[in-house]
Amino acid sequence: MRWLLPCLFPLTLCAQEPKHPALTLAGDAGPLRGSHVVFVAGDEEYRSEQSLPQLARILAFRLGARCSVVLPIDPRTGAIDPGVTNNLPGLDALRTADLLVLLTRFRALDDADMQQFADFVDAGKPIVALRTSTHAFALPQTSKFAAWSWNAPDGGFGRRVLGETWIAHHGQHGVQGTRGQVAPGADQHVILRGIDAAKVFDPADVYRVRLPLPDGCVPLLLGEVLQSMAPDALPVPDQGERMPILWTRELPVAGGERRQRVVTTTLGSAAAFAHGTTRRLFVNACLWALGRDAAIRSDLDVALVGDYEPRAFGFGKHAAGERPADLVWPRTPLPKPEK
Repeated sequence: MRWLLPCLFPLTLCAQEPKHPALTLAGDAGPLRGSHVVFVAGDEEYRSEQSLPQLARILAFRLGARCSVVLPIDPRTGAIDPGVTNNLPGLDALRTADLLVLLTRFRALDDADMQQFADFVDAGKPIVALRTSTHAFALPQTSKFAAWSWNAPDGGFGRRVLGETWIAHHGQHGVQGTRGQVAPGADQHVILRGIDAAKVFDPADVYRVRLPLPDGCVPLLLGEVLQSMAPDALPVPDQGERMPILWTRELPVAGGERRQRVVTTTLGSAAAFAHGTTRRLFVNACLWALGRDAAIRSDLDVALVGDYEPRAFGFGKHAAGERPADLVWPRTPLPKPEK
């Protein structure tokens, strides 16, 4: 499938590739005007190098945010390569970020890069974490930040901040998709405003988590395991214990009464972003994390911006040779042919 949708705002907006390989997109009107959102992509399987730039376009050109998109880059070629786990140039954008949107998997970054994450988290700034972000980092014991690894004794960054680390697949990976179901008592939460849970869909499977989740975690959606990866598939007869697929968490921030807002979801394949309700859920999560509850409306425009052709998830299925400059939006129009 291919979508070609116009930008909501005229081309007074700017989008350009800065000197470092992070992609920048900036809108000039909307409820997120004045906010800086940093997206960090870097997983080998679920095509975050496609989905996060699209979500950044929506937040920039429909909601007015300034967005920076950090992508995994092969330093030898300058191309986007999610298999390169130790190079995410542009993380210095986190220094001025108001929100981090994360979708990484087993990244092995050096101490200087990890310090950028640590400073952001320690400042109590909000986070929206998707899919494999529960196991965002895989660092050697020699790293200053070894305690952030997914397999650290306390579950690392995933368990300690987001609420869970990697445990296992609950559905059958690559066979059974996920449909949403409102968690008990969560139907009035502002993140679910305008959301029909039965239309929340991801062809990727439900992840297993340990129940109950840590203190402060509030499940909003549970995952219904489907018999196939089709949106209209029937649920499997034996669901077992329902796993949360989206929860919030508010963590105390040192030195004050302010609390750090965190949203974690185990949804997040690029194909899921093609489904309007799932996409609206991600946008609502970003607004809530930023404390913009009043901006969450059922009629908020979350339509795709520009072309979006999500590739199937799987290892080695990224678009080889693509560079950050190829994702700039709006694209420079081609010159008109001479008559």
